[in-house]
Amino acid sequence: MKSQNFLLLILFFSFTAGFPQKPVDQKLSAIKLEAFPKAYRVDVSVGGALFTSYIYSDTLEKPALFPIAAADGITVTRGYPIAPRSGESADHPHHTGFWFNYGNVNGIDFWGNSKDIPAANKQKYGNIRFRNIEKMESLPGKGVLVVNQDWENPDGTIPLKEQVRFEFFASKDYRIIDRITTLTAQIPEVSFADTKEGAFAIRVARFLEFPSKDPKSFVDANGKVTTVAVLNNEGVNGNYLSSEGVEGASVWSTRAKWMKLYGVTKGDTVSIVFMDHPSNLNYPTFWHARDYGLFSANPFGQKDFTKGKETLNFKLKKEESITFRHRLLIKSGAGCGSKEIEEYWGKFAAK
Repeated sequence: MKSQNFLLLILFFSFTAGFPQKPVDQKLSAIKLEAFPKAYRVDVSVGGALFTSYIYSDTLEKPALFPIAAADGITVTRGYPIAPRSGESADHPHHTGFWFNYGNVNGIDFWGNSKDIPAANKQKYGNIRFRNIEKMESLPGKGVLVVNQDWENPDGTIPLKEQVRFEFFASKDYRIIDRITTLTAQIPEVSFADTKEGAFAIRVARFLEFPSKDPKSFVDANGKVTTVAVLNNEGVNGNYLSSEGVEGASVWSTRAKWMKLYGVTKGDTVSIVFMDHPSNLNYPTFWHARDYGLFSANPFGQKDFTKGKETLNFKLKKEESITFRHRLLIKSGAGCGSKEIEEYWGKFAAK
């Protein structure tokens, strides 16, 4: 286990001077994957500019993709708490990048774990640990990363092994991340008791949040967190649209095969479209999509999303597996309407 101070040094250099700063080359180049074991990350670059990184230090509570940039170079993920940027929201420190975990696995909370949890309460929380890279490929227009991870209880036991296959695609105006996740039970029974706290999620940049009148905490240029009573909503203009035509904050707890979150920054419209695959458990998924920047697909939390009218309480027996397929499409510029998204989703659903 590495010290927190050592991690902060690594992250400082990784997410500042260590990454290329030039804009994305619109003449599409091959996607390049490069591993940096000493920095606990794998970089994914397009045309010499960073697309995203898979980060996996044991000082993090889970591996994640962070940061994530659109084709025009705009960062769509919140930096806090890994690499805070001035003016960002500083709530929910367990919301980091693009990740997958869950809030009730045999009574252990893998979702809410963060550096802010007091040591006396850590026995209630689990971690997800990187084990190895199984495959890494850099191809024209496509990159592949396959990793193995363990879900680890506070007592060190492993209820689940996880294999994740990331497929990265790029064009001049979009970036795509496919995540194929296989969970395999290692103990007699693994229970995913219904809770809204999950599961496949991204925490987005400030401009993709909704304007708000409520007090909120923010990070300043020195990393200090301050609570502000009256918010500055300048440039904050996010909005949701679901495949079922539901808009705004009302999308929370609804089912949909895809969900779009979009906003405008630096004169550019950026759309993040999160897609559920027809083969997934409980398709079309429920959406734990919040107006403050949490954007999550949750196939497990049926009781919370139906106000107790329905339950799922999914279980795996030892050696049983379940696979999930999700796609994150990040589109730069106008022209990402429902008709176009349906075409993207249709191609994904046919895979």
